[in-house]
Amino acid sequence: MSTYKVLGLMSGTSLDGLDIAYCHIWEKDGKWNFSIHETAEIDYADNMREYLKNAIHLSEEDHAQLHKDYGIWLGQQCRLFIDELGEEVDFIASHGHTSHHRPKDGVTFQLGDGQFLANTSGKQVICDFRSKDVSLKGQGAPLVPIGDKLLFHEYDFCLNLGGISNISFEKDGERIAYDIGLANMPLNYITHKMGLAYDEDGRLARSGKLDATLLQQLNNLEYYRLPYPKSTGYEWFTSKIVPLIEASKISNEDLLHTFIHHNCEQIAIAAQKHKNKGNSKSNLLATGGGALNKFFMDTLQDKLGSAFEVIVPDKTLIAYKEALVFALMGVLRLEGKTNVLKSVTGAIKDSCSGEVFFPQEV
Repeated sequence: MSTYKVLGLMSGTSLDGLDIAYCHIWEKDGKWNFSIHETAEIDYADNMREYLKNAIHLSEEDHAQLHKDYGIWLGQQCRLFIDELGEEVDFIASHGHTSHHRPKDGVTFQLGDGQFLANTSGKQVICDFRSKDVSLKGQGAPLVPIGDKLLFHEYDFCLNLGGISNISFEKDGERIAYDIGLANMPLNYITHKMGLAYDEDGRLARSGKLDATLLQQLNNLEYYRLPYPKSTGYEWFTSKIVPLIEASKISNEDLLHTFIHHNCEQIAIAAQKHKNKGNSKSNLLATGGGALNKFFMDTLQDKLGSAFEVIVPDKTLIAYKEALVFALMGVLRLEGKTNVLKSVTGAIKDSCSGEVFFPQEV
């Protein structure tokens, strides 16, 4: 039995910062196991956050420069983390930060140049886990369900609430997953306008009132009627959601309240549609930043009803599950095993994805 000691890196669409998780991952008796030993969340400086947020609008030359600069920055953060950790690290598995995601056009791009990350950190790097799947006519997303299948199979549903919401579950012996729609992106957009990083425990949202007009506009968005496999991202948010927020005349508290109700209604529709009719009660594991929002979780349990139990794990797993899964994906890449599932992405076949970079003397 070999234990891999991996740094998993994750930067999500909500732009909260960089998540680093130092994980041990091993396989025993045909089952994968993990432990998360140390973690860090590194906030983005305002200029870095704006740079990443607007990457989609950059010229090709400026985008290439950001790709390199962000790779160096990631390497610097890893080097500092490893020095403080004082333990052996076999390699780094990096999600990067998604700047473009248009799988219909065969386009996806994760910022954070792997070679510069490797050179700066001094460690082997595995990154770019999406491109191969997109080249195989897949969505390139979501990727976390391989972790749900191998590490969290005891749950009927795994729900991740980052910038967007995605769900995964087993159906007819296959792992199915897709992006439901919104989660923290609209909430953070609203709180940032208020000069706040986020709405702690959903207190502001809880104090607001439901706006039926906005709720109907959101529930009527075409994306929700599309069949899976499907994925979405920042482009959809800026083109379809931001105009609705900006056009609304209601208070920020009412906006937050209404968006949480909308998010939870769409999650409940998805979960109820796929519930195993043979189970009297289904359990749903909720992770990602949204799981820390008490009003979000209370509303979700209410919308799902008594046939579901929403399980909110410890804060480490809530915050670092995605970084953990990218560490696992790196291990699977090194072992030449499937780490992206066609049943999830709609690709023509499963794949073993990720580009490998070794540090070079410069």
